[in-house]
Amino acid sequence: MQAMRAKRALIPGMLAIAVTVLSACGKENKPPAAQVPEVKVVTLKNETVTLDTSLPGRTLAYRIAEVRPQVNGIIQKRLFIEGSDVKQGQQLYQIDPATYEATAKSAEATLESSRLLAQRYGKLVGDEAVSKQQAAEAQASYLQAKAAVDQAHINLRYTKVLSPISGRISRSLVTEGALVTNGQANALTTIQQLDPIYVDVTQPSASILRLRKELANGQLQNAGANAAKVSLQLEDGSTYPEQGRLEFTEVAVDQGTGSVTVRAVFPNPRFELLPGMFVHARLAEGVRQSAILAPQRGVTRDLKGQATALVVNANNEVELRTLTTTRTIGTSWLVSEGLKAGDRVIVEGLQFVRPGAKVSATEATAAQAGYVTGGASAPAAASAPAAASAPAAKS
Repeated sequence: MQAMRAKRALIPGMLAIAVTVLSACGKENKPPAAQVPEVKVVTLKNETVTLDTSLPGRTLAYRIAEVRPQVNGIIQKRLFIEGSDVKQGQQLYQIDPATYEATAKSAEATLESSRLLAQRYGKLVGDEAVSKQQAAEAQASYLQAKAAVDQAHINLRYTKVLSPISGRISRSLVTEGALVTNGQANALTTIQQLDPIYVDVTQPSASILRLRKELANGQLQNAGANAAKVSLQLEDGSTYPEQGRLEFTEVAVDQGTGSVTVRAVFPNPRFELLPGMFVHARLAEGVRQSAILAPQRGVTRDLKGQATALVVNANNEVELRTLTTTRTIGTSWLVSEGLKAGDRVIVEGLQFVRPGAKVSATEATAAQAGYVTGGASAPAAASAPAAASAPAAKS
């Protein structure tokens, strides 16, 4: 009897222990609360940016002179080093002067004879020993002889072929002993002035029309003093250290290419630029007020190539925005549609979130946003590679 009572007394305790154990097991099997993803964002603001454009072009010599002889004769000497710098007026060639020296002496003798005859006739006409007509003819002969002397001396000077400009001289196309003639088709050599140097670039006429419309309707403001400044990118991707200035824009459109030639001039003190080099020139288009710049790290493209961005709204929920981008400025996209000032664009943690998800957002540093100081603008390509495709919206 007592054993039965002891067993009955143990049953409530055992039940309590079982309930406690089952309760503990239930707590252990319950999944932990989901952790809110942390993301880094950039808060957008209206900015004033100067827009520029990159145009392809080639370098040209500032001045070019093809050296040709002005008298006939045999080249006696070449007096310059090929590829060197020459000064204006420096002698380049010596043409055999013997014939021209003799012609000059003969002309001087004729001049002296004509002078004496004209002088004697001038005295005799007063005594009516000769007619006034004879005296006038003698004076005219004297003047003709004087002109012949001047011409002979000019031709004699032309036997010294001088540099018409200062610049760098090319190789000589003739050697000593070559016969050259006045007005020949082939040049003896060529001189090019390389400092400063021209850069001719081509701009599509359609872009000029677009730019004028944007300036007219107030979308762009004139770049002011910066409008005349031009920078240069070389074939190897490096930036030319000297800044150029805009010289002029052609007044006509090339019918074959539909483009307009724009000329700029650059200092070239170290002769880094040579004629014929392919370059890209950057010219200021205008200033855009209240521009929206989105970090490239926060802009991706979907399978259709459409630019998108993930934005954190006021409820700390992720939204998917479809964007219209026009160009890059440094490490940012210039956005015309889809974003506004105050939007918080996710730049870090994109792979962990989806549209509609709750997130914990903190402001990104400049390094996290991918900002680089001193960026330049370039036209946006439709086929620009995406950093990553945006997550698809939940169905």
